[in-house]
Amino acid sequence: MTTIGGEVPAGFEPVREAFEANFARHGDIGAAVCVYQYGRPVVDLRGGVADPATGRPWTRNTIQLVYSATKGATATLAHMLAERGALDLDAPVAKYWPEFAANGKADIPVRWLLSHRAGLVALDRPVPLRDALTWHPMAAALAAQRPQWTPGTAHGYHGRTWDWLVGEVIRRVSGRSPGTFFAEQIASPLGRDFYIGLPPGERGRVSRMAYRRPDVDLTTVPDESLPEDLREQVAAWRDPGSLSNRAYAVTDPPGIDFDSPEVQAAELPASNGIGTAHALARMYAALIGEVDGVRLLTPETLTWATEEQAGGKDQVMLIPSRFSTGCMLPAETNPMLGPKSFGHTGRGGSLAFADPEHGIAFGYVMNHVVAGSDDVRAASLVDALRALVPRG
Repeated sequence: MTTIGGEVPAGFEPVREAFEANFARHGDIGAAVCVYQYGRPVVDLRGGVADPATGRPWTRNTIQLVYSATKGATATLAHMLAERGALDLDAPVAKYWPEFAANGKADIPVRWLLSHRAGLVALDRPVPLRDALTWHPMAAALAAQRPQWTPGTAHGYHGRTWDWLVGEVIRRVSGRSPGTFFAEQIASPLGRDFYIGLPPGERGRVSRMAYRRPDVDLTTVPDESLPEDLREQVAAWRDPGSLSNRAYAVTDPPGIDFDSPEVQAAELPASNGIGTAHALARMYAALIGEVDGVRLLTPETLTWATEEQAGGKDQVMLIPSRFSTGCMLPAETNPMLGPKSFGHTGRGGSLAFADPEHGIAFGYVMNHVVAGSDDVRAASLVDALRALVPRG
């Protein structure tokens, strides 16, 4: 039986029960969950194994790669700059990044980068991975790239390119790299463990990823045996030239070992944030209220930062998706708390979000990446939490 550590006050026991069930029945190996309510932590749990190869236990000091859950942290930086008047989200990207105007992109506003509407999900010529990790070659390639659709007319998840698109705007405006700016503006004031670009001295605390393939490889299933609502997605997965595949093949080689020291040390502000569930929950708590004297955005900024900017069929994921200016909004595939929630999932299971209606901020991180729709771990935790908050 997995040992669970941490604190749960009276009334929140169902969240602990759901967390325990994730280990017993749903595949968790090592994980942590944290919930803040009205600026105070009410759930802070951890358990399991941080390194399946060595048996190293998951402790309070374990930090975890969260993949695209990083995007919510980076979007917050953009909104902080906008609130201070340094960044106009409706101004052309080229105002801050002149080279970006190439190939018909002169009028694309910053807002469209954040909300996945720019059409820059793929590259005609992938960048060598070693160069991409040094930042500037990938930024230059994206500045020269033509969009894959007429910008503003559709949206599609910029899963990989968002790293450099949004990150370069932040770098140009702030004068600092996104990881440095995050450390100064969010991590340090909140006193929390989260990094975009891991310092060498923190490497020994990082949990190691484990990967589980889907029980059934749908690309090998005959078309007539596929559910009709999956046929378009499966056809795209089978086609190397589809946007669904090209969007994740912007480097050469396309696969990235996110456990490697080189990747973890690089600053990839859409995909390689490393930290604790507590750090994520605390950050989202400071977005919707004050946490120990720190509030990251004013209520007015938060209102326009979380308004829907894109919705409907996603040109990359080929399912309905909804985005604000940088965050995911509740949809069938996003297990958030309520209609006013905002946040971001990460590959294979991680999730962080806030729900201003109930004063809730949530962070869940794990090292077992589970592909496919059968992963219920984050959703089970959110379901347990939802049952505890008053219905509006």
